[in-house]
Amino acid sequence: MDRFRTRLALLGSAAALTAVQLAGAQSAAAADYQWVALGDSYTAGVIRAAGDTFEVPRDGCERTDRSYPQVIDRDLGGLLDLTNVSCGAATIENITDTPQSPIGRHLPPISEDPDYPFPAVPPQSEAVSAGTDVITVGVGGNTLGFADLLTKCMEVGGESNGRGTPCKDALGSGIQARLDKVSTEYDRMLAVLHERAPKAKILAVGYPTIVPDDASKCAYGDLRKFGSTTQGDLAWLRTDVLEPLNKAIEKSTGTQETASFVDLYASSRNHSVCDDAKWVEGFLTIPDQLSFVHPNARGHRNAADHVTEAILNAISPS
Repeated sequence: MDRFRTRLALLGSAAALTAVQLAGAQSAAAADYQWVALGDSYTAGVIRAAGDTFEVPRDGCERTDRSYPQVIDRDLGGLLDLTNVSCGAATIENITDTPQSPIGRHLPPISEDPDYPFPAVPPQSEAVSAGTDVITVGVGGNTLGFADLLTKCMEVGGESNGRGTPCKDALGSGIQARLDKVSTEYDRMLAVLHERAPKAKILAVGYPTIVPDDASKCAYGDLRKFGSTTQGDLAWLRTDVLEPLNKAIEKSTGTQETASFVDLYASSRNHSVCDDAKWVEGFLTIPDQLSFVHPNARGHRNAADHVTEAILNAISPS
């Protein structure tokens, strides 16, 4: 909390500098910076533990009012003009140039969404223009296929009765190819975003800690955590999948001078799915909410703190 108050103090300084620079004939509205938020469900919010959806009518992307773009928008008031087009289940290609058909909360046979099917939404990069000042983007997990990995790990973990590393044994050899795909597509996405918004600072937001350093914290069979995924496979997911995913995203930011990486992993290290003070929900949130391993409002609050600092650094005079 103290760190966030410090950042808000920085906001006051940034706002004051802006006011001085734009004093005179320009209106207060002209002082706004144009910010576009892009990303997948870790940006959009999606789950009920990350707030309520607010679009009317719903578009199926499930942006929630306690997701970090909305939190920052409230914190920073009129300093930024936010366009939030993040969307649950988005891949990197859905950011770059491929329309997406949102699924809302339609996950049969677990849940049926009464508004499904939803019309396709345009590639998120179309919200970016030459006038955009800041772009935040949090994506990569769906291109990697992390949700499929989680599902498979729980399935084979149940078959092994919690022993060994059956998921690693079945899928481990293909992980590097998945990571290479993320890197290639992320590099291209950043190039497209820079081309569409040459003056914009691009903030690539990484993923938080999901699996703890000590996988024994994750009780086998507990759907509030990772269900029947074995502890050995959880350790593998952390060291060979999730941490390399963040490293791949961070490395891609080096391909664009205007891009920088926002690390959420270190600050959330003791707030994994299996920690008491968790910032990421497990498969289920008690009593009956399907959360499928997504950040809750506290996780989005942490993301908001770090992204706020990066935004203020991006728009502050050199």
